[in-house]
Amino acid sequence: MRILLVEDDLSLAAGLKDALSREGFVVNHVANGRLALAAVRAEVPDILVLDLGLPDMDGLQVLAKVRQRDEHIPVMVLTARSGLDDKIAGLDSGADDYLAKPFSVEELAARLRVFERRLSTAVTSIVAIGEVELDTAAHSVQVLGELVELPRREYMLLKILMESAGKVLTRESLDARLYSWGEEVASNALEVHIHHLRKKMPDKLIKTVRGIGYTVAQQ
Repeated sequence: MRILLVEDDLSLAAGLKDALSREGFVVNHVANGRLALAAVRAEVPDILVLDLGLPDMDGLQVLAKVRQRDEHIPVMVLTARSGLDDKIAGLDSGADDYLAKPFSVEELAARLRVFERRLSTAVTSIVAIGEVELDTAAHSVQVLGELVELPRREYMLLKILMESAGKVLTRESLDARLYSWGEEVASNALEVHIHHLRKKMPDKLIKTVRGIGYTVAQQ
């Protein structure tokens, strides 16, 4: 799940990016409204996490412009403005949720997982295909009832594939959902993750579509 974080406090942004990455999100960061709008125009994120106190424009202006372009992006507003009128203004401007500073990363991650479930149309945190059961809330994977330990990136990859079961995902789209901007990624990194994942999963769960990418069949 790709998050665009719009936050001008660089130390806070770095902490949020690190913490949310550990929760399985791919986080890209910009520090002002102008860059946020440019980033949304270039590639629409799955979720927008937006601070209101930006240096070049009010976050509500950014939100209004985003809503003019795409009304479906879930938007989480972060702000030091904790008054009821400020909260109402944010929600009325098109925010889906509102979190006043200071807040816990755990609460932010939990609220973002609610967005994630809405986007996937899942009614529970469990994604089950054949012998494999993935719990997005617990970040756990079981095969035939046995817990399988996966490194973070392999878990993220399996989650993406299982939530998109029946669809062929290109290598480019998988890379974009596994890595943030600027991360150094080896040219064969995806293939290496797929190779290790296949060793731990049932045979033929992950299928290669030659010249395109990978898929998990619906069952």
